[in-house]
Amino acid sequence: MTLLSLRSIARSIARSIARSIATAAACLFLAGCNHAPNIDVIGSFFPVWMLCIAIAIPLTFAARVALVRFHLENEVGPLALFYPCLVILLTSLLWLIFFR
Repeated sequence: MTLLSLRSIARSIARSIARSIATAAACLFLAGCNHAPNIDVIGSFFPVWMLCIAIAIPLTFAARVALVRFHLENEVGPLALFYPCLVILLTSLLWLIFFR
């Protein structure tokens, strides 16, 4: 076998492996799309994450009020990073507690 044929064989094997990995990744990521949890609000169906984030935002404001009242807001680090992360944390916790 020549060096050129070995390279073409290696290239075709690499493409086959990449195609298999891409197919497996697509199957893994698309497996969660079969059912989206919804709630019925006055005849309309809304995703559950909207309800969780609508509850998490006021809870974050309440946490901010508590941090300001106890003079702890300066201790939490960059506020522009802290409060969005707190919203995401509370949204995820609400979803896990009530809808999972």
